[in-house]
Parts: sequence; C-alpha cells; structure tokens
Amino acid sequence: MLSFLPAPVIGVLNAILLGINTLFWCLLLYIPAVLKLIVPHKGFRVLCTRVIIWISESWVACNTGWMTLTQGTRWQVQGADELQRESWYLVLANHQSWVDIMAMQRVFNRKAPFLKFFLKQQLIWVPVIGLAWWGLDFPFMKRYSREYLIKHPEKRGEDLTATRIACEKFRYTPVSVMNFVEGTRFTPAKHARQKSPYTRLLVPKAGGVAFVLDAMGDAIQTLVDVTIAYPGGAPTFWDFMCGRVKEIRMEIHTVAIPEHLKGRDYSTDAEHRRNVKDWLAVQWQAKDDRLATMLGEPQA
Repeated sequence: MLSFLPAPVIGVLNAILLGINTLFWCLLLYIPAVLKLIVPHKGFRVLCTRVIIWISESWVACNTGWMTLTQGTRWQVQGADELQRESWYLVLANHQSWVDIMAMQRVFNRKAPFLKFFLKQQLIWVPVIGLAWWGLDFPFMKRYSREYLIKHPEKRGEDLTATRIACEKFRYTPVSVMNFVEGTRFTPAKHARQKSPYTRLLVPKAGGVAFVLDAMGDAIQTLVDVTIAYPGGAPTFWDFMCGRVKEIRMEIHTVAIPEHLKGRDYSTDAEHRRNVKDWLAVQWQAKDDRLATMLGEPQA
C-alpha cells in the first residue's frame, strides 16, 4: 500500500499508471477492432467482440490493481452477488461524479457483462479510446436541439434508429446497457433549478430507457438499479486519483422489468410514455430513500 504518500504524488503516480495501462490494453484491442471493421462476417465479428470484451475487462482489472496499491478507500458494496455474467441487463445509476464510472467498472468487472454506455457522437474521435469504444459497440448518439428539430423535422427519431442499430449488436453477446438517466451530474444548483421532487436526485429522463426497452425488450429482462453514495461528499476525479476518497458505498438491486413496458414506441404512444415515466419515478423515489439510509440521513 502506498497510501502513505502525499496526495499530489499519489495523483501523479495514478495518472501515469492509468495512462500506461490504457495505452497497453488499447494497443492490443486495436487488433481485433480493426479485424472486426474490415471482415463483414457476423460470426467473426461476434468472436472479435468477445476478445475485445476480455481485453477491456483486463484493463479494468489492472485499474483495480493500481487503486488497491495506492489508495486506502474503503469499499462498502451490497448486492453484487446478484449479478450474472451471462445475462442481459439494463443498468441505471445516480450520477454525482466521474468517479461513478470507475467505481461501477470495478464492482461489476467479471461479475456482470461489460458495461456499455451511450456516448455523444463526437467522442468517437477521442485519441486512443475512441476506437476502443467503437470496437466495444458503444452506441454513439447525435443529439439535436429542440430548435434544430423544429427547422429539420426529418431528423426526428434518429436517436431511436441509432439505438435500435446499436442494440441489435447487443443481441449476440451478454451486455449491461448503462444509462445515467439524470442526464448530468447532480449538483445543488441543478437540483434547485429543476425543482426536483427528490431530495438527493435530479429528475430522471425516461426516453433513453424506453428506447432500449423498445429496441431489445425481448432480450433484457432485468433492471440493475445501482445507488452510489459518497459519505465524504461527491469527489472530483482528481480527488479520487489522489486517494482522498475515504469511502465509497454502493447498493445493487435487481428488478424484473414489466412486460408492458417493452416493445412499444415511446415517441408516438402517449400511454406508453406515461407508463415508463411512472415506473421510473417509483424506482427513483426508492433510490432517493435508499441514499438517505446509506448516508445516515432522515428520509424526506
């Protein structure tokens, strides 16, 4: 354990270790990713995807290694034993910090299918990891403003089409489709601006959840509800790298997804929109109460 070192030294050391680890595994990952790009055979591409996932899980395992070496963070995790590697999951979590992603990767690694996130289309051009995300079949989404869609109505529905295309790839290997449904990280200012009915959460957006259930509800049977709490307050990524995060708490709950929420068109079916929003609101209220318990605070 190197947690006795000064925090800035730990931060620089961890940044170097993360960079070396990422570069090493990404260079290996490029080989099956390029083969997947140039060989159109479906079975071969599925094989390449499985190799890419193994490489990515090894990257996460090595990240866990340097975390253990340099940090004294206490991890309090409940419910991880409910996860299964050969399942298809929809994963929802509250979002407070960029640390959330690394925390979930550490806890989920090799216990559940590799987490796949929806990303902005521009992120495919990120050096080193952009191609890795593509090889992992992360869905790249092009977002349009409401004003743009008014001027270009033909662009409506492109997100759903992109989701369906991405989810079609997910049918051939088990997957955990991850969505931060709040759409942004929680801050008190955002909470006040939204006038959120929840004490510790922002209002969830149901569209992404509904699109996934529309596209592959026949494959995804289970919601994995992840609640992340930081007793010392939401950390910055640099705080985490420096080993300043004393404790991370995580509770994982699996919930059967109701059949009536699957395979319907969220964009045109008003009743379906209401049902999805109501169901998500129930999950979110339970999460808000759970956060209070995890942090030792009174429930609203």
